[in-house]
Amino acid sequence: MNMMPPKITAGAGDRAWLKILARYRKPDRLRSTFELAVTVIPFAALWALSWAAVAYGQWWGLILTIPAAGFLVRLFMIQHDCGHGSFFAHRHTDDWTGRAIGVLTLTPYDYWRRAHAAHHASAGNLDERGVGDITTLTVAEYQALSSWGKFRYRLYRHPGVMFGIGPAWLFLIQQRLPFGMMRSGLMPWVSTMATNLAIATIAVVLIWLVGLVPFLLVHLPIVVMAGAVGVWLFYVQHQFEDTHWAEGDQWEFQQAALHGSSHYDLPGVLRWLTGNIGIHHVHHLSSKVPHYRLPEVLRDYPELRDVGRITIPDSLRCVKLVLWDEGRRKLVSFREARAVA
Repeated sequence: MNMMPPKITAGAGDRAWLKILARYRKPDRLRSTFELAVTVIPFAALWALSWAAVAYGQWWGLILTIPAAGFLVRLFMIQHDCGHGSFFAHRHTDDWTGRAIGVLTLTPYDYWRRAHAAHHASAGNLDERGVGDITTLTVAEYQALSSWGKFRYRLYRHPGVMFGIGPAWLFLIQQRLPFGMMRSGLMPWVSTMATNLAIATIAVVLIWLVGLVPFLLVHLPIVVMAGAVGVWLFYVQHQFEDTHWAEGDQWEFQQAALHGSSHYDLPGVLRWLTGNIGIHHVHHLSSKVPHYRLPEVLRDYPELRDVGRITIPDSLRCVKLVLWDEGRRKLVSFREARAVA
């Protein structure tokens, strides 16, 4: 007999959700194995089919790099679950699964896991910006910059850089060396160098098997497209108009998690390919909930569906929101900031 989910009482506040969501934290390890298999196998098949088509002069095969990039995004979301210890709920298994996937996603697992943990511990805290997040200045901070500083920030926040050059730089170059993790011990460096060695080994073997040009024609577009999608998802999950930011003494984890993270309401196929990461407010409230159980939470607690909800059209309008207006408690565009000034 199915038990009815516990109801949240009026006035219980954001803290009550932590206890409620605890019942969704247990993964089904058979389901987790299945989710991994139905992601890795299609990715490998699409990669091979794309190469085979290109190798025989059938350039239409490059179209297959688009769904392959989608499956690579999904692999990253599984790696993301492993980083939170929620995929198998067994630290050793999660870590080694995450490290193996990190070779495919070009993301050194231990380096990324520590940076991402810092993001979860400080998301929405104005006094704790700078680790594992997108650089966001307040209106006052931006106005205090020199002309050169304003130009650099505008360039950084330009869509062509943020979602084009930026992802390529991050996944192909920046993540090859874990600078910024000097205080975290040797593990991020060991993980990064081991990941780099594994990436180089697999690349050399594939180039020997399929040739340099076909390898680059197939693999580079997959990595760049997947990276752009990953950065886009991370962006819209926190950079929306009514997100929540607070100073250190006013910051509360539950409030920042629930109201500082969006519910990116995507069509079904995109929800599956992105590992339900759009249900980000629930994920930040309880990061131990496996990605495939997040829809259960919205099913049982429909009141969470409209919290921070944004659609695809809404998300496109978020690109212009680049500064935090401390007076109005919302993200604003450069134009709005000038008008206020």
